[in-house]
Amino acid sequence: METLHVTSSKREEMIEITHEVEKLLREAVADEGICVLFTRHTTCGLTINENADPDVKNDMLGFLRRLVPQYYEDFKHFEHNSDAHIKSSLVGSNVTVPFANGKLLLGRWQGIYLCEFDGPRERKVLVTVLQAVSL
Repeated sequence: METLHVTSSKREEMIEITHEVEKLLREAVADEGICVLFTRHTTCGLTINENADPDVKNDMLGFLRRLVPQYYEDFKHFEHNSDAHIKSSLVGSNVTVPFANGKLLLGRWQGIYLCEFDGPRERKVLVTVLQAVSL
């Protein structure tokens, strides 16, 4: 298991980490299997989505902002980041990607993103590489 350190610069942003994950995968010297990514933070998430058009990231963050605004009269959490906790739960805290020949088997336009909802902060993403075993 390895740890990726990701630093956000805004309260909300999507940071692509695909290349960093692939670098760790190459260092693991595993032929094929699955790569599991997990973040132990409660105000950020992980997702796989399009990495060709930056408008996709903006559209996703904009929709989540409208769906769950930062300030809502019924939020009681004193840190004023209840929205970040909810967005994190909606997006999820992990992704699993198969790999072969040391390369992630993502689709042509797919990338792995850390979704920051309460930044700027330094986040940690645990990366576990599980090699397939032939029977």
